[in-house]
Amino acid sequence: MPKRTITVIPGDGIGPSIIDSALKILDKAGCDFEYEFADAGLAALEKQGELVPQRTLDLIEKNRITLKGPLTTPVGEGFTSINVSLRKKFSLYANVRPVLSFKGTQARYDNIDIITVRENTEGMYSGLGQKVSEDGATAEATSIITRQGAEQITTFAYELARKENRKKVTIVHKANIMKSTSGLFLKVAREVSQRYPDIETEEMIVDATCMKLVMNPENFDVLVTTNLFGDILSDLCAGLVGGLGMAPGANIGSDAAIFEAVHGSAPDIAGKNLANPTSVILASIQMLEYLGMADKAEMIRSAVSAVIEEGDRTTRDLGGTHGTTDFTQAVIDRLG
Repeated sequence: MPKRTITVIPGDGIGPSIIDSALKILDKAGCDFEYEFADAGLAALEKQGELVPQRTLDLIEKNRITLKGPLTTPVGEGFTSINVSLRKKFSLYANVRPVLSFKGTQARYDNIDIITVRENTEGMYSGLGQKVSEDGATAEATSIITRQGAEQITTFAYELARKENRKKVTIVHKANIMKSTSGLFLKVAREVSQRYPDIETEEMIVDATCMKLVMNPENFDVLVTTNLFGDILSDLCAGLVGGLGMAPGANIGSDAAIFEAVHGSAPDIAGKNLANPTSVILASIQMLEYLGMADKAEMIRSAVSAVIEEGDRTTRDLGGTHGTTDFTQAVIDRLG
């Protein structure tokens, strides 16, 4: 059979080094992929004058599976978020952010296993209606929620829960105040939940969800919510397991997916061999699961877990004194 080809976007800052780590681990695990590399972000802007060159879009379109490092969108210069643009361009409507406790981290909790499913293309992040009055005194933005979008994301969340033998889905909303947009989302989510009598459903207002996640995170299983709330909640959940360096992300559509490190490009430590590559390694595990390669995914997850639990060549954020290359080699040694 021909090899599967993956589009790889190394990204900015620490991106190239952590992506290199993930690819070496995938190769050692025997995944047998071909890679086509593409530029995006500041690296692309400097080389080609565009944040997302056409060649990059063409490769994403062709291969349908992409592994991506962190990208930097210039601030305050009229540039649209690269990540938002890619999600809209390829209709990647579902953002899937799992967090799992690993023994040996600096996290405050040790029993976390939560998936946040976030609608990825609508709501406040759609970029619609953004304007500032001429006198600079008033700013506006438009939030649009559609029945189709709400049904699509909630169905995705319940199907994911059923596939992974999850017991409960929490619908997170603010329908008590935002009665139109959040109200429609909640109404549609309730309708969808009726199709899944085997899965417990609970409804929770977003601010209460934040509080309860901090107090009793073990009570949560799968969260499903709108774009802005999902962005905030998924980062909160990452904090429960040690930070964004321990959290991967997947952007999934009907026929394409982009898997990514969810943290920033950390330019202050770029090129210094200090970065923890765990986030993008875990994103590559999500990619393998998406491709039906569960055995390879579990092999790599077990190796990463062992390295962190044993403190073998771990990075500083994990309590160690080593860098990216040593951590990568520690994982590779366990795949041998």
